[in-house]
Amino acid sequence: MENGHHAVRQLRYSPAVGSPHGVEVLDFAALRSMDTHRRRVLPQRPDFHVLALIASGTGAHEADFHPHRLAEGSAVWIRPGMVHRWTAIDACDGPLILFRPDFLPGFSTAEATTPACWHLDQQRLGLALLAAEHLGREHDTAARTPHLASPALLSHLLAALILRTLPDAPARTDAAPAGNRSADVFRAYQAAVEEHFTDWHHVADYARALGYDVRTLTRATRAATGTGAKTFLDQRILLEAKRLLAHTDLPVAGCARRLGFRDAGNFTTFFRRQTATPPAAWRTAYGPAGTRQA
Repeated sequence: MENGHHAVRQLRYSPAVGSPHGVEVLDFAALRSMDTHRRRVLPQRPDFHVLALIASGTGAHEADFHPHRLAEGSAVWIRPGMVHRWTAIDACDGPLILFRPDFLPGFSTAEATTPACWHLDQQRLGLALLAAEHLGREHDTAARTPHLASPALLSHLLAALILRTLPDAPARTDAAPAGNRSADVFRAYQAAVEEHFTDWHHVADYARALGYDVRTLTRATRAATGTGAKTFLDQRILLEAKRLLAHTDLPVAGCARRLGFRDAGNFTTFFRRQTATPPAAWRTAYGPAGTRQA
């Protein structure tokens, strides 16, 4: 969705030399030193994951129009395609883990249900920081002396870090087992929605393409996210609509076409039903020409 995004910097995964295997381990100090022009405070859209832990200090972050205050114990998970910005991290310290989507398969359910920012208590933060330190040391070792087992070790350590960090992690381990049919169905549906949401607006379209009935998709989606398949689909369309309105200069009719609506009227009806606000009014509050009014 690059075309039309004049206010969002598209970030491609480009690890530093010595950061192998689709994962990179750094910290907030390194981020600040690499970003002397403070481009981090502007909207950006990565095609990779960023998992960050606040070990000390305070700051602020914004993810898809939701502001978050950062303090010791804050955890941030930026997923591919999310529009975010580090609004204030000069006083933050802690690790940042960058990794490609294909480096750690099997966490689709967690990605769909975990918020962009949450808080860890002191005990969980300490354990998460230990897990991040272990991953960082193994990452450095793999960079200096690569080994056949390095990718597997890094993948397992990253999975352990995520499971240690996730809110209510014991309830979310359905992200891992391959034999969980409901989770597998949801993963397939989620991937299909991500690929086709600009063209297919009905759950029945996905059911036909995936070989399931609508009820199966609905049950699997509700088990994974707490909402039905139709709500999940509508929320994905709505999120992209908000991104287009806020971060592009496309007219409302152009946003409607980009999202597969037959005309601007249908799009306006959909947007108003979801937000109780017409697209033009929402753009005035959040768009590039206006000021953000959270």
